[in-house]
Amino acid sequence: MRRGLKISLVTLTGAALTFAASACGGKQADTGGGDEGGKKALKVGLAFDIGGRGDQSFNDSAAAGLDRAKKELKLETEEISAKPDEPDSDKESRLRLMANQGYNPIIGVGFAYTTSVVKVAKDFPNTKFLVVDADQCKVEGANVSGACFAEEQGSFLVGAAAALKSESGTIGFIGGVNVPLIQKFFAGYQAGAKAAKPDIKILPAKYLTQPPNFNGFQDTGLGNEAAKGQLDQGADVIYHAAGGAGIGVIKTVGAAGKWAIGVDADQYKQPAVAGVKDQILTSMEKHVDVAVYDFVKSVADGKFKAGTKLYDLSNDGVGYATSGGHVDDIKAKLDEFKAKIVSGEIKVPTKA
Repeated sequence: MRRGLKISLVTLTGAALTFAASACGGKQADTGGGDEGGKKALKVGLAFDIGGRGDQSFNDSAAAGLDRAKKELKLETEEISAKPDEPDSDKESRLRLMANQGYNPIIGVGFAYTTSVVKVAKDFPNTKFLVVDADQCKVEGANVSGACFAEEQGSFLVGAAAALKSESGTIGFIGGVNVPLIQKFFAGYQAGAKAAKPDIKILPAKYLTQPPNFNGFQDTGLGNEAAKGQLDQGADVIYHAAGGAGIGVIKTVGAAGKWAIGVDADQYKQPAVAGVKDQILTSMEKHVDVAVYDFVKSVADGKFKAGTKLYDLSNDGVGYATSGGHVDDIKAKLDEFKAKIVSGEIKVPTKA
């Protein structure tokens, strides 16, 4: 099996919008199998957020879901990556490009795709669309599905872990971009830390960039500098929700011999931070891979449903990682908090 063509569209205008595959005389995208039994393979298009496959965070989690679907189902796939600071028109063009090439279903990874997906879906009523991290957990259209996550719930648990493990009594948080979605991470983190240890000191949230600059999700240098600043203020546990830029946070915190908390995936297992993995206390797992897989399988099985689906602690859509064994001694307490959140005894805020 050969690797599929990946395209990062720098400009997306007019007639220039053509797949390189088409220009090469119909060269096919990566396929998970042949045309067995006369049944045509499902063609799945996935539009990444900035950073794309390889960011070892949010996008890679989406990619893992697509890879699982490709392994288990008969698929052809195409992946296209966004670029920083692009207008919505570029996202629309990217989605139209895939729809016009016959990709169905199509996935937009990241809340920034919400408006574009809803708009494009109206022009392609027979194509099924998914928005991962649907903005405000809302989508419109009979052919549009949205996956949203209770990031605040998972963040509550790692916040509790941070407070319980802190020796200095000071912990920090670094967000990629100052948008409502990332503010949810901080709100839950702060609430969990206070629930576990009321006298814990939580430094003001540090956001790497302000919209419309979304470079805070990929610039590792910004993550590095922000981590240094919070370490200088006495933080000995720092949680990041900064996508690829978080690699800089983890490396800097780990090199200082302090605890880092990862996000989206179990970052203890990721090659980019292997050198400091023993300083990764835990990670707030956000199972984007499950959402992507669920969506693709629903289309393949003819069971697609429009509307939004919430992934939270009750269905293990979010959670915390235990790799490395660093939270083994407090796992019972964390699971007690989880049970109280699932039962409704604890209401986790979405705003700090």
